[in-house]
Amino acid sequence: MEIITGVERRRHWRPEEKLRILAELDEPGTKFVDVARRHEVSRGLLWQWRDAQRRGTLVAEEATFVPVRVVPELPAPASPAGPTASLPCAEPAVERDDRIEIVLPDGTALRVPETVGTTALRRVLSVLRG
Repeated sequence: MEIITGVERRRHWRPEEKLRILAELDEPGTKFVDVARRHEVSRGLLWQWRDAQRRGTLVAEEATFVPVRVVPELPAPASPAGPTASLPCAEPAVERDDRIEIVLPDGTALRVPETVGTTALRRVLSVLRG
């Protein structure tokens, strides 16, 4: 019997810890109740974690690298000289764009200002990958 004399608190499990505990369940001869007792976790919580893992909502946050290609600015096209050359069209002024463009392997393009925060960018990328 365990007697709790102070204020009981909830534990916060990182996804990596949850997945490590769930991996123990896949070992041959392992009993569900033994894993729950060893880690002092309720069996119901283990079932919730397992369900979340099967649905794909419980995944470890791993550092992933995406290929980046720096493309130099292309020079303006040379106007053809000669008798067939027409008058140049009035093109709108091109403003300097201080944005970063990220193209994911599936073709999704993301353009963010160069002043974007790292935390905000991580959140956006995690949503796009998921």
